[in-house]
Amino acid sequence: MSSNHAEDAGSREPLLAAQHRPAADDAEQAPASTTTFVRNLGAAEVFAIVIGIVIGSGVFTSPGAIDTNVPSPAVGLVVWLVGGVLAWTGASTFAELGTAIPGEGGVQPYLKRVYGDVWGFLAAWTWIVAVMPATLAILSIVFVESAYSVAGVTDESARLSHKLLSILVLAVMTVGNCISTKASTRLNGFFVVLKFVTIFLVVVAALAVVGIQAAHPHRHDVGGDDWFRKSWFAYRRTVNPDGSETDWHHVSQWEMLGHFSAALYGALWAYSGWDKAIYVTSELSDPARQLPLALNTSIPTVIACFLVANAAYYILLPWNLVSTTDSVAVTAITSLLGRGFGIVAAVLICLVVAGSLLGNSFVASRMTVSAANRTWFPKTFAIVGRVGLKPPGDSDAAGGSDAPINALILSAVLSTLYILFGNFRALLTLNGLGEYSFFFLTVLGAVILRYREPDLKRPYKPAIINPLIFIVVSGFVVVRGAVFAPVQAVVVVAIWGLGLVYYWAKRRWLDDSEPAMAQDE
Repeated sequence: MSSNHAEDAGSREPLLAAQHRPAADDAEQAPASTTTFVRNLGAAEVFAIVIGIVIGSGVFTSPGAIDTNVPSPAVGLVVWLVGGVLAWTGASTFAELGTAIPGEGGVQPYLKRVYGDVWGFLAAWTWIVAVMPATLAILSIVFVESAYSVAGVTDESARLSHKLLSILVLAVMTVGNCISTKASTRLNGFFVVLKFVTIFLVVVAALAVVGIQAAHPHRHDVGGDDWFRKSWFAYRRTVNPDGSETDWHHVSQWEMLGHFSAALYGALWAYSGWDKAIYVTSELSDPARQLPLALNTSIPTVIACFLVANAAYYILLPWNLVSTTDSVAVTAITSLLGRGFGIVAAVLICLVVAGSLLGNSFVASRMTVSAANRTWFPKTFAIVGRVGLKPPGDSDAAGGSDAPINALILSAVLSTLYILFGNFRALLTLNGLGEYSFFFLTVLGAVILRYREPDLKRPYKPAIINPLIFIVVSGFVVVRGAVFAPVQAVVVVAIWGLGLVYYWAKRRWLDDSEPAMAQDE
């Protein structure tokens, strides 16, 4: 048997067996010996990275999806808080894993270590085939929706013209990432600044409305006036995007839980990216101190930003309008200051969405390359610098680009399918089901490792209540979300089934090819 095949076969066994458990000293030294990056980042840089990734389009687009599924604005703000706390507990547990177990590819190495190779593969498959393409599709749809909202059009996402424009936006961002890694990172830096500017403008506009209406209580022509005329805690009739209304007094407790889980998916989408800090663990000079410090300051900062922004939306707009739009920020500014300022807000938010689209496309392609390097995906998708079918070793020299163009094209094609056959809110739920299923398993795995590998060196070890909170809440969200959205649940299960068929077919092919390889040798 060749050495490469032996390694591949060995990787299929669960890595919790005694012979695979690293000693404490080995675990402590592993990160330093295996990293390919220079350890030149500090807590401040990681703080900025987390802020830049998490504060994206969600805070400008998810409020409508959340407000549709809650009986009052106060409950909506609680959902935003719960989503932030859930992200915080998950991030702290990921920090434990990231400082204890070396590896790249997000949750993939952790799942592989705890449950075996097939689980690492299934996580990679789900991210590449479902989670990231759905994310890119959502962002592309939101970009066009934000542009449409300037003209007062908020319900055109199902039209073919809207979908084609969304595909065009996706294609432009994909081409941008194909130029070079350096060009992508420079553009991302520009977009991060715009995120803070846009949130700041929304909050300032809300404060202005509060000041004007406090001084002139009878003025109803500036912003919404529901925020001081109605109770933030009382049940109200919610207007749905299709024009129907939800009377929360006649909603059963079981249905209420379903609505809350759907609302939480919207919040989790907005907080999406809290897990990305583990991607830079190998570049920190002192991970045990810097990673927890960065996470324990950046996540609360994001929570505060999201709470004040959403409170601002309820001040700027009539409450029956918040639930009907997927571009609430643009709608709010247009309603307050007129179409001219609405256009400015739309441009800013479109740029923010474009930045998120660019960054997520960048990450998605790297995930695909990582999976291809592990032989989970065809080696074609590990090619860097050009389009081609031959493995990197058989290709000619790259012509200047260092971008994984094949992986970027795969991601764009899959995302196009989601744009054509999905819609914003259905894709939010699909994204949440696919992503949080594996987040749940990863954090559960961290608890399992505490008992199975008590001697594993853990430079950072949060209180056990952190992963337990995440396990309980995320488990409920996944199960109840699947019941409440059975179509999306079936799609996710079908994707897993296809992945397992591919995985075992590939393993069977490797097993069959081994005798032939040995005979040739």
